[in-house]
Amino acid sequence: MKCRGLRNCNPLNIRRVAGTHWKGQILPLKGAGGSFCKFESMEWGIRAAFCLLRTYRNNYKLNCIRDIITRWAPPSENDTERYIKNVCLWTGFGGLQRLTEEDWPALVRAMARQECGVTLSEEIINRGYKLYKNTNI
Repeated sequence: MKCRGLRNCNPLNIRRVAGTHWKGQILPLKGAGGSFCKFESMEWGIRAAFCLLRTYRNNYKLNCIRDIITRWAPPSENDTERYIKNVCLWTGFGGLQRLTEEDWPALVRAMARQECGVTLSEEIINRGYKLYKNTNI
Protein backbone atom coordinates (compact mmCIF):
# COMPACT_ATOMS: atom_id res chain seq x y z
CA MET A 1 0.00 0.00 0.00
CA LYS A 2 1.22 3.50 -0.83
CA CYS A 3 2.39 5.74 1.97
CA ARG A 4 0.05 8.46 3.18
CA GLY A 5 2.08 11.16 1.41
CA LEU A 6 1.56 9.49 -1.97
CA ARG A 7 -2.14 8.79 -1.35
CA ASN A 8 -2.62 12.45 -0.43
CA CYS A 9 -0.47 13.75 -3.32
CA ASN A 10 1.58 15.33 -0.55
CA PRO A 11 4.98 13.64 -0.83
CA LEU A 12 6.63 15.84 1.82
CA ASN A 13 3.78 15.27 4.31
CA ILE A 14 2.88 18.91 4.78
CA ARG A 15 0.66 19.31 7.83
CA ARG A 16 -2.67 21.06 7.74
CA VAL A 17 -2.70 24.43 9.46
CA ALA A 18 -5.95 26.16 10.37
CA GLY A 19 -6.48 29.18 8.13
CA THR A 20 -3.96 28.07 5.49
CA HIS A 21 -5.21 26.83 2.14
CA TRP A 22 -2.81 25.94 -0.63
CA LYS A 23 -3.61 26.15 -4.32
CA GLY A 24 -4.64 22.67 -5.42
CA GLN A 25 -5.42 21.57 -1.87
CA ILE A 26 -8.52 19.47 -1.33
CA LEU A 27 -10.30 20.65 1.77
CA PRO A 28 -11.57 17.90 4.08
CA LEU A 29 -15.23 17.43 4.75
CA LYS A 30 -16.39 19.18 7.90
CA GLY A 31 -15.23 17.16 10.88
CA ALA A 32 -13.05 14.89 8.72
CA GLY A 33 -9.52 15.16 7.58
CA GLY A 34 -6.46 14.31 9.54
CA SER A 35 -3.23 16.07 10.25
CA PHE A 36 -1.92 16.25 6.69
CA CYS A 37 -2.89 18.19 3.57
CA LYS A 38 -4.36 16.45 0.57
CA PHE A 39 -3.82 17.81 -2.95
CA GLU A 40 -5.52 17.38 -6.33
CA SER A 41 -2.29 16.12 -7.89
CA MET A 42 1.30 15.39 -6.93
CA GLU A 43 2.40 18.59 -8.70
CA TRP A 44 0.26 20.75 -6.39
CA GLY A 45 1.69 19.01 -3.33
CA ILE A 46 5.21 19.59 -4.62
CA ARG A 47 4.38 23.22 -5.37
CA ALA A 48 3.33 23.69 -1.74
CA ALA A 49 6.69 22.27 -0.63
CA PHE A 50 8.51 24.87 -2.75
CA CYS A 51 6.34 27.60 -1.22
CA LEU A 52 7.30 26.41 2.26
CA LEU A 53 10.98 26.41 1.31
CA ARG A 54 10.55 30.02 0.18
CA THR A 55 9.00 30.86 3.56
CA TYR A 56 11.87 29.11 5.35
CA ARG A 57 14.36 31.17 3.34
CA ASN A 58 12.57 34.52 3.53
CA ASN A 59 11.17 34.44 7.07
CA TYR A 60 13.65 32.25 8.95
CA LYS A 61 16.85 32.65 6.86
CA LEU A 62 17.16 28.86 6.45
CA ASN A 63 19.36 28.18 3.42
CA CYS A 64 21.14 24.87 4.05
CA ILE A 65 19.96 21.28 4.34
CA ARG A 66 20.81 21.04 8.04
CA ASP A 67 18.73 24.09 8.99
CA ILE A 68 15.84 23.29 6.62
CA ILE A 69 15.51 19.66 7.70
CA THR A 70 15.87 20.46 11.39
CA ARG A 71 12.82 22.71 11.11
CA TRP A 72 10.93 20.43 8.67
CA ALA A 73 11.50 17.22 10.62
CA PRO A 74 12.39 18.22 14.19
CA PRO A 75 14.18 15.78 16.49
CA SER A 76 11.12 15.62 18.75
CA GLU A 77 9.28 13.76 15.95
CA ASN A 78 12.01 12.34 13.68
CA ASP A 79 15.50 10.93 13.37
CA THR A 80 16.61 14.31 12.05
CA GLU A 81 20.29 13.40 11.76
CA ARG A 82 19.46 10.38 9.57
CA TYR A 83 17.13 12.55 7.47
CA ILE A 84 19.90 15.14 6.93
CA LYS A 85 22.46 12.45 6.12
CA ASN A 86 20.15 10.80 3.55
CA VAL A 87 19.20 14.07 1.85
CA CYS A 88 22.86 15.09 1.60
CA LEU A 89 23.73 11.68 0.13
CA TRP A 90 20.89 11.76 -2.41
CA THR A 91 21.47 15.37 -3.51
CA GLY A 92 25.25 15.53 -3.33
CA PHE A 93 24.95 18.79 -1.36
CA GLY A 94 26.79 19.40 1.90
CA GLY A 95 24.71 19.80 5.04
CA LEU A 96 25.86 23.39 5.55
CA GLN A 97 26.11 24.30 1.87
CA ARG A 98 24.09 27.41 1.02
CA LEU A 99 21.33 26.35 -1.38
CA THR A 100 19.80 28.51 -4.06
CA GLU A 101 16.27 28.26 -5.39
CA GLU A 102 17.68 26.37 -8.38
CA ASP A 103 18.85 23.64 -5.95
CA TRP A 104 15.38 23.15 -4.51
CA PRO A 105 14.09 20.60 -7.07
CA ALA A 106 16.88 18.18 -6.06
CA LEU A 107 16.20 18.94 -2.40
CA VAL A 108 12.45 18.33 -2.71
CA ARG A 109 13.03 15.11 -4.65
CA ALA A 110 15.34 13.83 -1.88
CA MET A 111 12.96 14.92 0.89
CA ALA A 112 10.07 13.12 -0.85
CA ARG A 113 12.23 10.00 -1.01
CA GLN A 114 12.90 10.26 2.72
CA GLU A 115 9.25 10.90 3.55
CA CYS A 116 7.66 8.29 1.25
CA GLY A 117 10.40 5.83 0.38
CA VAL A 118 10.12 6.32 -3.38
CA THR A 119 11.99 8.45 -5.87
CA LEU A 120 9.65 10.75 -7.75
CA SER A 121 10.42 11.42 -11.38
CA GLU A 122 12.25 14.58 -12.31
CA GLU A 123 9.33 15.34 -14.61
CA ILE A 124 6.84 15.47 -11.71
CA ILE A 125 9.23 17.57 -9.60
CA ASN A 126 9.80 19.97 -12.51
CA ARG A 127 6.05 20.36 -13.12
CA GLY A 128 5.56 21.22 -9.44
CA TYR A 129 8.46 23.68 -9.64
CA LYS A 130 6.93 25.28 -12.73
CA LEU A 131 3.61 25.69 -10.87
CA TYR A 132 5.53 27.29 -8.01
CA LYS A 133 7.30 29.73 -10.32
CA ASN A 134 4.12 30.64 -12.23
CA THR A 135 1.43 30.96 -9.54
CA ASN A 136 0.96 33.03 -6.42
CA ILE A 137 0.22 31.58 -3.00
